[in-house]
Amino acid sequence: MKAKFASLALILTALGGCATGPYADPKDPFEPLNREIYAFNDSVDQAIAAPVARTYKQVVPELVQEGVGHFFGNLGDAWSGVNALLQGQGEAGLTNLMRFTTNTVFGFWGVLDIATEMRMRRTTTNLSDTLGVWGVPTGPYVVLPLLGPSTARGVVGKVGESHAGPVANPLNEVNDKQTRIGLGLLGVVDQRAGLLNVTDRLGGLALDPYSFVRDAYLQREAHRISPQQ
Repeated sequence: MKAKFASLALILTALGGCATGPYADPKDPFEPLNREIYAFNDSVDQAIAAPVARTYKQVVPELVQEGVGHFFGNLGDAWSGVNALLQGQGEAGLTNLMRFTTNTVFGFWGVLDIATEMRMRRTTTNLSDTLGVWGVPTGPYVVLPLLGPSTARGVVGKVGESHAGPVANPLNEVNDKQTRIGLGLLGVVDQRAGLLNVTDRLGGLALDPYSFVRDAYLQREAHRISPQQ
């Protein structure tokens, strides 16, 4: 599996290199297309996602919002734990898996974050980070329709996670389709609501929001993998 993912990521990285023209930014060789997708995503966000997130923040009690955030954070703990183990972070991986078990069993599927109160530290990581630890380069920057910023390695990670089963996609195990879709949409709204303060200030902070988001994202990705790994 390690070789398969690494090979696919290297192919995407090579394609990015082929797309680089004499005046293109090496880290963003698909910039014209990326900007078009960014503009599309922004229009959808301003028309739908951001207004819904603001309404959610205004209408839903803060205690309920906190429980929703805990619930979706708990869903990600198991996959983060698996990836931490794959990265050689044994203690962090086991702690994350213990967090997931504790909060799922005793915290009403994670609505209550008992593990944090027990001082079990959360480590957030994913398959893209794991590929990076294995030596796969980041590759070119890409903007995905509706999903937003990513990289070639990140795309490979998302594809891998979509086939990784319930540990990576626990909501897919919900049998009732309407409940599954409802929970998925709630997760999107909760995530968007958490970014309102940042995105509302973005226009005033940057003359070119696209470049600001790209550079911030790539900087964050570079720091997600520590030299010790």
